[in-house]
Amino acid sequence: MIGIIELPSNMFIKKLKALFHPERYHGWGINRNYFEGWYYKVISADECHAFAFIPGIAMDKQGQKHAFVQVLDGKNCEANYFRFPADSFVPRSDSFDVLIDDNRFRSSELTLDLPGLKGHLQFENDVPWPSNWYSPGIMGPYAFIPFMECYHGIVSMDHCIKGALEIIGQLIDFTGGRGYIEKDWGRSFPSAYFWVQSNHFSKPGISLKASIANIPWLGSSFVGFIAGLYFNGQLIQFTTYNRTKLLRSYADKKVVELFMENKQYRLEIIAHRQDATELASPINGFMDGRISESMTSTVEIWLSNKNGSLLLHDIGRNVGLEVAGMVEQIIT
Repeated sequence: MIGIIELPSNMFIKKLKALFHPERYHGWGINRNYFEGWYYKVISADECHAFAFIPGIAMDKQGQKHAFVQVLDGKNCEANYFRFPADSFVPRSDSFDVLIDDNRFRSSELTLDLPGLKGHLQFENDVPWPSNWYSPGIMGPYAFIPFMECYHGIVSMDHCIKGALEIIGQLIDFTGGRGYIEKDWGRSFPSAYFWVQSNHFSKPGISLKASIANIPWLGSSFVGFIAGLYFNGQLIQFTTYNRTKLLRSYADKKVVELFMENKQYRLEIIAHRQDATELASPINGFMDGRISESMTSTVEIWLSNKNGSLLLHDIGRNVGLEVAGMVEQIIT
């Protein structure tokens, strides 16, 4: 539990374990200027219901803390922020397992007990981002750098949902739907970023996640990017650290365009923006910022091999899409 005094050796072991398991809680021993949150996206089988559930912990520069569960109703463009005392946030150190009051969050399930929102969902056949000793998750070698403003993790690119939620008196069955889980932790979100995600394409088993951001670095900054396309049972990675080239990064009020190329593949992404909903976001640990997210956008993708042969052309639905900050910093 946050706030309990532990021996330095125990704290070091917890932080070391978390380093190689990005999905777990990382804030051991930190009491100020820090946030950590997980993002659960759930879409019903009939695609009539799209929600994001965001549990987390926030600590400002003075050490004030609170836990939260943020709820985004993507179809109705509504959001709610439920605030809890910090001591209600109880993470485990040996697995990804977080309690916030009577709400529980794991990679395989979630349980919600909020005003007007209760129920239990299970997740099966998940697709995690690969992690090993030299590249812990989607951050790759940047995971070892201690001064990053924001760290990112993928818990599951795609999975099947079982269960139901009672939402404002209506029982909604999510069985047969698709889900996605990611997370962020650090001090603040980047000063500018694009984020695109969908796992609703022409057939199950295709999932896209792509983000581009302005990354502070030793008194300056650079445009960093991490993207993955799960296709034909393979996760194809396009990242700053695997020598992928960012060929285009652009956004206006209607579209977001991202083109990337590595030694084997070229990925072209054009997302069409729809109505977005305002969410709370972290600034210096506290959730004082505001971003806007759409869950009803669409995205068109093209995947080609190094010879120029088209391997995939598809259109994704129920797209999570954010365009935030001073975008001129990341337009190329």
